[in-house]
Amino acid sequence: MITTSQNKQIKQVVKLLKSSRERKKTGLFVIEGLRMFREIPEDRREKVFVSSDFLQEHGEILRDVSFEEVSSQVFREISDTETPQGILSLVRMEQTPISEIIKRDGNSILLLENLQDPGNLGTLIRTGEGAGVCCVIMSKDTVDIYNPKVIRSTMGSIFRVPFCYVEDLAEMVELLKQRFIHVYAAHLDGTDYTEESYDKISAFLIGNEGNGLTDRIAALADKRIRIPMEGRVESLNAAMAGGLLMYEARRQRKGGS
Repeated sequence: MITTSQNKQIKQVVKLLKSSRERKKTGLFVIEGLRMFREIPEDRREKVFVSSDFLQEHGEILRDVSFEEVSSQVFREISDTETPQGILSLVRMEQTPISEIIKRDGNSILLLENLQDPGNLGTLIRTGEGAGVCCVIMSKDTVDIYNPKVIRSTMGSIFRVPFCYVEDLAEMVELLKQRFIHVYAAHLDGTDYTEESYDKISAFLIGNEGNGLTDRIAALADKRIRIPMEGRVESLNAAMAGGLLMYEARRQRKGGS
């Protein structure tokens, strides 16, 4: 049993939780909680740590799993949640190649430029799975998808929704347009999104929470669309806006009225 937070393996877990650089260096990220543990594909599970309390209560779940037992006190010290469940795993990163991503079928594609809020990104990925998106494509300056807060917000969708980061989002937009995919920019200066037709696969550009899309990227879209607002509200947050657009595309492609 590991009984000290100075243990080498425990120190690595802490680094992976706190540092995007460490995650990229090792190709590993941390999943915490029983539900998320059950979502991990077996071939990507690198290591499992469980607390003594968890082992006593849920030991049967680990019957065919190799794991490291950690004292409950040490586990509480390394946990990234307020109420630790007592199980966390190191998981190998996996990113779908661009060549595979653009071949996938679905209701829409999500293009994210410089999104910074982990909760927004995680929620968009989870909502994207529900709405049947082909994939999520992110600019290189978008928040790290393996950030623990992003992982928690996806509720397991990170293992099922294809995604990738790209060096040049503008180049990606042009590539999609060459493949006859209509690209829409979520923009305050646009037409009502419900007046557009998304009966064929569409791509939606969502920008930074505070600044929206850059002029350079917005100018590449085939059309700018907006979500109508009542009262004094100027816009919705990125996750809510993206969700409305993806589900409108789904509704239209499924023949809804």
